Amino acid sequence: MAALEPVPTSLTRDAFVATFGRVYEHSPWIAEALYDRGLAAAHETLDGLAAAMREVVEDGGATRQLALLRAHPDLAGKLAMAGELTSESRGEQASAGLDRCSAAEFARFQQLNTLYTRRFGFPFILAVKGKTRAEILAAFETRVAHDPAVEFRTALDQVHRIAYLRLGDLCR
Repeated sequence: MAALEPVPTSLTRDAFVATFGRVYEHSPWIAEALYDRGLAAAHETLDGLAAAMREVVEDGGATRQLALLRAHPDLAGKLAMAGELTSESRGEQASAGLDRCSAAEFARFQQLNTLYTRRFGFPFILAVKGKTRAEILAAFETRVAHDPAVEFRTALDQVHRIAYLRLGDLCR
């Protein structure tokens, strides 16, 4: 099992939040709540810490979960074009080529972002690492037709996937 660096149980609350509070987009409350629950040896591995952070989100209730979803930027959206993404989001979107969209792709992303957000009340969220623009657009077009409850769950699952990948980047 991959160990995390720094070791979570060796950190003060402030250091833990500074290190792991960015794993979930603009939501340090998750790291704060986990630290306050108490850290154990099980939280020193990628899978253990990811599961514990996921549990905090799942226990957080619909209002906090919706706020978490709304903390995410649009894919190939205005924040990306203005250079205002978090470093994590910028790297993830760039890895999928979203910073190199053609004019037609960019227009389609904008159209889907607007449609999706109007329908669900939060931005389209997908763990884009390792995906192509075409795969992302196809997922976007499929998911915009989902039932709202199904899409809420799907979006949360994608947020957890993104967090897991970000934690993986901290493994030694």
